[in-house]
Amino acid sequence: MDPNALPHSNGTDGKVRGSGHGLALFVIASCQLMVVLDITIVNIALPHIQTALGFSTESLSWVVNAYTLTFGGLLLLGGRAGDILGRRRVFIFGVLLFGLASLLGGFAQNEGQLLAARALQGVGGAIASPTSLALITTTFREGPARNRAFGVFAGVSAGGGAIGLLAGGLLVEWLNWRWVFFVNVPIALLIAVMASRVIKESTRHPGHFDFLGALLGTGGMVALVYGFIRASQDGWRDPFTLASFAAAVVLLTLFIVNERRSSQPITPLHMFADRNRAGTYGIMLMLACAMFGMFFFLTLFVQNVLGFSPLQAGLAFLPVSAMVAVAAGVTSQLLPTYGPKPFMVAGALCCAAGLGWLTQTDVHSTYLGSILGPMLVFGTGMGLQFVSLTLMALSNVPDRESGAASGLLNTMQQVGGSLGLSILVTVFGTASRNEAKEQVPSFLAAAGPEQKALFLRTGQLPKPWADQVLTSGVSAAFVAAALFTLVGAVIAVFAIQVRPSDLARLQGNHVPAPAGPAVSGRESA
Repeated sequence: MDPNALPHSNGTDGKVRGSGHGLALFVIASCQLMVVLDITIVNIALPHIQTALGFSTESLSWVVNAYTLTFGGLLLLGGRAGDILGRRRVFIFGVLLFGLASLLGGFAQNEGQLLAARALQGVGGAIASPTSLALITTTFREGPARNRAFGVFAGVSAGGGAIGLLAGGLLVEWLNWRWVFFVNVPIALLIAVMASRVIKESTRHPGHFDFLGALLGTGGMVALVYGFIRASQDGWRDPFTLASFAAAVVLLTLFIVNERRSSQPITPLHMFADRNRAGTYGIMLMLACAMFGMFFFLTLFVQNVLGFSPLQAGLAFLPVSAMVAVAAGVTSQLLPTYGPKPFMVAGALCCAAGLGWLTQTDVHSTYLGSILGPMLVFGTGMGLQFVSLTLMALSNVPDRESGAASGLLNTMQQVGGSLGLSILVTVFGTASRNEAKEQVPSFLAAAGPEQKALFLRTGQLPKPWADQVLTSGVSAAFVAAALFTLVGAVIAVFAIQVRPSDLARLQGNHVPAPAGPAVSGRESA
């Protein structure tokens, strides 16, 4: 064992011993919160960014896409970098890069500067996020202590989106849109300073970077995500949409071929041979598809139909974060007794039930009567799933591959969110266009000359007809999102098989992880 490797918790009761370990978990969780909430904190500020920097409606979407594309595309490289170069070193670098990019974003004076800063934020997040998750595996021994650590990490990951919406509302209303970027700078500096003091370096595993694999994998995922985003804007028959999907197929096929032949692949393909791990990645993909859509469409509904201000919209999502935290804490306590499978299945079904409930919303719905209950049910499902999925993804993984394993889990979440949201936006667009056709005759019968002239010029229906169109599209999107979570439940039922050794690890009993294939040998699938 490397003398610089981080010591494990040694308590027999499963509690993390010493303030050092508690501070280490605080630093790791704070980094994950900063990275995750940045996906949603900017959403509240988008109208103000559009006015200040002159974005068109179409180009405004890239303020979000520039971040998610680089974040999702480079996560695997970030996980591998931590394995080879040392996780604390890479973690600090990623955090500081994220802080620098946030500073540049806050000072942006035009579209190009802001989009470049957002892309750089994604790079920093892709480096820091998988490394922070892998640091937990080298900080806490398998068993109750690591279960609690994963519970905190999972709660932060799942609740960060809602916290981002609240933080964005506060910053935009009390200061201005630039502070959704500036706020990250002191946080990143504090995390970097504390990490250098409370986190010791992990064991470095000699090797080299699979740059070709990184290029092919990242390029393939970027092309796939871009294809779905393009499809949501320009349709499935758009030449650029089709070209993006074709490029994704070619690049990802070449990526798999390269990884099978590489002596030190960026993604050890043998991890997918484990049915539990492969199933876990599939469930995370489905959960992310639904989760990103739920936040996106509820944000539209509460602001456009219910008339909430940005701050009120942010506050409306706080119960989700609270329920996620409660469910994650309970799950981490019960996992050693029941194993992860029951929580995966129950969590997916809770998410499906919450989304199914949301399909009943209409223009007469209220927050307390129609929104709060479904959100609490959905939040419960998120908390149940995130802890169990995180533990299963990293269970039985050799230490030197934990960075790649965590990178894959994060990739499934980010890519799943981007792809799922694009699919749901397409469903939303189809349903809302159909509803608009039905609302036009009613509008023309009731509208005055000025309203008719404005409609002919813009093609946009005014309230209350616009609310009806939006609500119809949102309900249809929730139906599709519920189907995603039901697919996750099916995967959990038929793919996940908890072994006695898995329960032994959750209970803190020492069960050696496999050594993995030799680094000099050919990686098998």
